[in-house]
Amino acid sequence: MNIVFDFGGVLFQWEPHHFLARMLPAQAPTPEAARALAVDFFQGHGGDWADFDRGSVEAAVLGERIAHRIGLDPALAHRVIAGVPQELTPIEGTVHLLRRLHAKGLPLYFLSNMPAPYAQHLDEQHRFLDLFGAGVYSCRVGLIKPDPQIYAHAVQAFGIDPAQTLFIDDLPANVQAARDAGWQAMQFRSPQQCEEELVERGLL
Repeated sequence: MNIVFDFGGVLFQWEPHHFLARMLPAQAPTPEAARALAVDFFQGHGGDWADFDRGSVEAAVLGERIAHRIGLDPALAHRVIAGVPQELTPIEGTVHLLRRLHAKGLPLYFLSNMPAPYAQHLDEQHRFLDLFGAGVYSCRVGLIKPDPQIYAHAVQAFGIDPAQTLFIDDLPANVQAARDAGWQAMQFRSPQQCEEELVERGLL
């Protein structure tokens, strides 16, 4: 069985409303305001942010677009964009699962919507990523999940059989897209839940 991991929200922490509450306290003074701002700023990883994930827009241009779109000081938009890499800290429980799966000899891959500067940061900072046999960052192929084309690209890039591949992602749309492409898939909610499902599947 091949196992393919998402990054944000699965292997690395990503809770945008908490992040914005810290970065922009004046604009996100309450949890409700922070959640609303996260929707506007990141657009559910659609719109401007999707272009960033695809690698079709640079961070400087993205900041100006977001600032104009939501009426934010451009300096603050750029501050948020620049601050994301430090927010992407490893989820230790998932890293532990990754190491256990690697020790069992299972083929490991990743498929992540990730802008170019963040992908470079992760590659440079986290040696445990060497446990993956290969991976696809959206910014390097010009495609993003849940576009069916990125799953097809991953199959070719990894040389895998979709039916013998388990995809782990926190977003329901990405999980469903993988299933539609013929992959097995599970929605990640926590390291404990992920471990339990891997045990049920006989993978741990």
